[in-house]
Amino acid sequence: MANSNNDELSEQNHFNGHKYFGQELLNAGLAGGIYTSREIVQQPKLWRETYDLIISQKTSLENFLKEAYSSDNLEVILTGAGSSAFIGKILQGPFQKNTGKRTSAIATTDLLSHPEEYFNKENTTLLISFARSGDSPESVAAVNLANMLCKKVYHLIITCSPSGKLAREAKTSGSYVFLLPKHAADQSLVMTGSFTSMLLTGLLISQMDSIHELKKHVDLLASYAEKIITEYTPALKKVAQMDFDRVVVLGSGPLQGAAREAHLKIQELSAGKVICTCDSFLGVRHGPRAVISPTTLLIYLFSNNEYAHQYEIDLVKSVSEGEKGIFSIGISESPVKEIDLGLGINLSNGTDKLNEGLLAICSVLPAQILGYFKSIQLKLKPDNPSENGTITRVVQGVTIYNFPANEESRVY
Repeated sequence: MANSNNDELSEQNHFNGHKYFGQELLNAGLAGGIYTSREIVQQPKLWRETYDLIISQKTSLENFLKEAYSSDNLEVILTGAGSSAFIGKILQGPFQKNTGKRTSAIATTDLLSHPEEYFNKENTTLLISFARSGDSPESVAAVNLANMLCKKVYHLIITCSPSGKLAREAKTSGSYVFLLPKHAADQSLVMTGSFTSMLLTGLLISQMDSIHELKKHVDLLASYAEKIITEYTPALKKVAQMDFDRVVVLGSGPLQGAAREAHLKIQELSAGKVICTCDSFLGVRHGPRAVISPTTLLIYLFSNNEYAHQYEIDLVKSVSEGEKGIFSIGISESPVKEIDLGLGINLSNGTDKLNEGLLAICSVLPAQILGYFKSIQLKLKPDNPSENGTITRVVQGVTIYNFPANEESRVY
């Protein structure tokens, strides 16, 4: 069985003639990380497949969106739980900007406990649900609550599993299920390719009117990921060997949502032995920077928005003159020359530029790789680092209670 897994992973680890993680990753994968390593590596290929899949459904997607967008007082709600909720946090600004529709990002875990604060019976709602499995109890309950409380609701379900309850139960005329390529359904406990591919889907769907022009941007995005994996994996592995017990990840705009996902990846893969937090570059000044200690790893997800970047550089300079931390990593599209970083991950030669939403996708890859190697360094198994079952692929133990259909029976 070990040889079979080795051969399978070796095949996956070749793309455009490169060995991504080499023999180090193969050996580590056989120690309990074969799914995680493969699922990190295959993301560039998966993104190209996702784009092709959207192109193949272009007409049906456009027809569905045209009907939803024609509704009066339309509100778009982006939802999911955990990493899937962070997709909405990244996507909210770009989706609203690209479509001109009022857009909110609200986790299913918030919708479930206080649905009347978010669903408006006077408005039409387009509920866009992101789900790897589609079996999380909150995801299905949020769809049912929207049907109960909204004047009219359309459902766009973006998921990796055709057998999940969310996909199987979407049978109304106002529903559209977009299934990701089969390899997007991560087998590892943590979400890697499923997260980035669903996020890419949301970004592309928000720009259906220019979808053909976006192919070159998806190719550029994939090339950035290939560069991270081929050129920066050895350095990230070395960082993972450092004795840090905290990680602070910062980002601005869509990259603040990416910082949330990055911090969760490292915390999950280390089974909570490394405590992580995230914030915006401006927000961290208002108290949260107090967590930075001599054993804190700092990760900066830099924007390519020149205006926003000024604030980011000011914060990094301030931290470098004070708390510092044990080490710093900066991920940027172009080299950052104004500051000194322990490790600068530069994606472009300075001539190319992605929009911030797409940049957020590849900005989470270094945290995936770092978390993977930190998990191994801590003698955990990356495919299932939570040995006591505290976290699982599909959340367990959530009881769904009936929400009173009659307004008079709701007690506050």
